[in-house]
Parts: sequence; structure tokens; C-alpha cells
Amino acid sequence: MRLTIEHLTKTFTMRRTWSSEALGTIRAVDDVSFEIAPGEVVALVGESGCGKSTIGRLLVGLERPTGGVVRADGETVALQELSQLRLWRRRVQLIFQHADQALDPRRQLGDSIAEPLVVQRVGTVIERRRRVAALLRQVGLDEAILTRLPHQCSGGQRQRATIARALALEPELVICDEPLSALDVSIQSQVLNLFSDLNRRTGLSYLFITHDLRAARWLADRVLVMYLGRIVEVASAAMLFSAPKHPYTQALLAALPSAPRGPWQRAIGEVPSAFLVPSGCRFRTRCPYAEAICSQREPSLKPVADGSRVACHLAESG
Repeated sequence: MRLTIEHLTKTFTMRRTWSSEALGTIRAVDDVSFEIAPGEVVALVGESGCGKSTIGRLLVGLERPTGGVVRADGETVALQELSQLRLWRRRVQLIFQHADQALDPRRQLGDSIAEPLVVQRVGTVIERRRRVAALLRQVGLDEAILTRLPHQCSGGQRQRATIARALALEPELVICDEPLSALDVSIQSQVLNLFSDLNRRTGLSYLFITHDLRAARWLADRVLVMYLGRIVEVASAAMLFSAPKHPYTQALLAALPSAPRGPWQRAIGEVPSAFLVPSGCRFRTRCPYAEAICSQREPSLKPVADGSRVACHLAESG
């Protein structure tokens, strides 16, 4: 499946708790467009609160978009219609950030993994059991785990169970929402290897949402960098990590423990409030290169010489 997102927007209205008075709006996702090719792994990176997870929830229909179009193989997907969502969720699945919260603590893992098959009325009871057993082998779990409750399993086992559940309907695209954040380093590497192996063997596409740039570099074919609701840089993983173009991307890479010391090692201030997004370029209040034009006009994504796309007035066009 080729997924195309055009001008996706999501606005939230913030209200007072006691009076429901509207305080203002937050554009969590603001005019975002990108594409995921069949079998491609696309990483979506950025600081917490930039809108990454909201995009994932929009694409599986857990949130309704304020505007924009989602197309699968050229056909528009009506994410607001429940009848279409039922069919859509057989093609696109979401792996939630916290396996502890994604699994019902009162249900055995085997029942949780089989739940999508039950909801979608796929197969008989015996066929579902066989499918669940095959999924467990696929993600490297023993069948003995079927009768365990989530609290009786390790963090890595719970995360693998959520991956197995996401694969139950044989989707074409899996959206991974920070799947490594609650795991220790040794388990993270196992889960990353599992994602890579599934992509290589089945051609499964991923939208890999993460703040872990090292994981994005290892797994992704292409990287989208997001800041305050907008995409500011799009590049292949190799190009982005070797020659980042946007000042925000440079700052993110400089914050890695293994990064060489340089001008971006100094603090660049706090992220502005989503209520008070700066005029012009959203990053200008933290950018040491900002000029007058940066406060006057918001930059659009434009191609540069190496094929990347950058939303920066100071980037040289290709």
C-alpha cells in the first residue's frame, strides 16, 4: 500500500474545567503532508509535544482530523466514517507506546492477541488459535505465555505481545508509537531487530514514531523531523544523519551523547507554548541563525541540492 497524507490538520480547543469556557486552540498537527511507499520504513522524530503521536492516532482513526486528506493507493480514506474505519483497521494497525496500558490487565495474553480477529470476525475459533500460535512464533514468544496475565510477563514480552496483536490481521502498514520508550536497552535492541526482520521478510511498512534518533538511524529508510506541529525536514536516514540541513535537526543531533562538541552543544531554550506559536518560522526564537525574514514569513518545505526537503529561509534551494 502506498499511503499519501496531504495537508493533514488537527486542532484541539482548550477549555476551563469548571466552566467549559474556550481558552484557545492548539494546532497539534498543522498542514502536514508526506508519503509512505510499500515496504518503506519512515521515522517521524521530534521533541515531546510536537504532534508525532497525534499523527499516528489520526491515521488509525482514534482522532478525527480537522482537515486534510489521507489516500491509500490513490483512493481517499474517509477516517470520519465508522463503516470505512472497520475496513481501514484491517490494513493499518497501531502499536501503542506503553504495553502496560495497551493490554487489559484482567485478560490472558492469548485472548488479547486474538481480539482483532474476533472483532473483525476472521476465521473460526480453531483457526484463530492457530493464527495466534503462529504470531507468537513470529515475534519470538513461547506458547506458554498464552495463559499468562500481563503482570506475569516481562516488559519485553508484553511489548512483543502488542506487536503480535498488531500483526494479527496481516496489515500493510504498522504505526509504531514510541515502542521502545518503556524498555531497557537490551530489550530495545531485540524489538528493533524484530521490526527489521519483519520488514525484510514480509515487506511490512512502518511509520516509526520516536524521539530516539539512534533507533531511527538504524531502522528507517527516510526520516521526517517535526517541530510544533509541522514537518521541518525530510531526508533519507543516511543523508539526514551525515548532513542535517535544518537548524532544529542539527540541534537534535548535537544533543546525542555521542555527538562531537560544537556550537549546538549550548542550550537553545525552552520549546514555545503551543498556544503562542511564534510568527514566521516556529523555530526562530531558539535559532542562532534567525534573520528578519524568519519572523515575517513561515518557510515552506522546499527541495535542496541533495534531494532533501527543508523548511528554512536560509537553506539553499536545489
